[in-house]
Amino acid sequence: MSNLKHLDEAQWDLKPPGFNNTIRWNAGHNFVIVETFLAPEIDGYEIVHPEWVPLFEDGTSPADWDGDVPSSHAIRSALREQVDRISVQLGDRDVKLSKPLVIGDNVLEIETLEGMIQFLSWHEGTHAGIINALGKITATMVEHE
Repeated sequence: MSNLKHLDEAQWDLKPPGFNNTIRWNAGHNFVIVETFLAPEIDGYEIVHPEWVPLFEDGTSPADWDGDVPSSHAIRSALREQVDRISVQLGDRDVKLSKPLVIGDNVLEIETLEGMIQFLSWHEGTHAGIINALGKITATMVEHE
């Protein structure tokens, strides 16, 4: 998520009107979703930072955070390292999942690891777009403080 490196630290926790979450949440969410989707499907792939799962899984919100949250540096580093870990451990992408991944109310059913990787790429792109929008809006908010 290359757009993260251009953001000021002050922008990471601002939640503009009309947005459900912050830049920190969207970046952490991308990391956690990849970890939790791939860990059960790739032998030897262990979730890094399991303590982040309750902060960033679907249905969570920064408004519910109590205590420490990972720094922007920690999230950016984890995302960079995740790519290398996936490449090393991926192996055969055409294998069947242990059970199909059903998205939404049976809107999409994914049966292979390759299909899951494609979905995760789309998912990351969606949140990258949200982060881009949040970056632009929060930059103006920071300027006016």
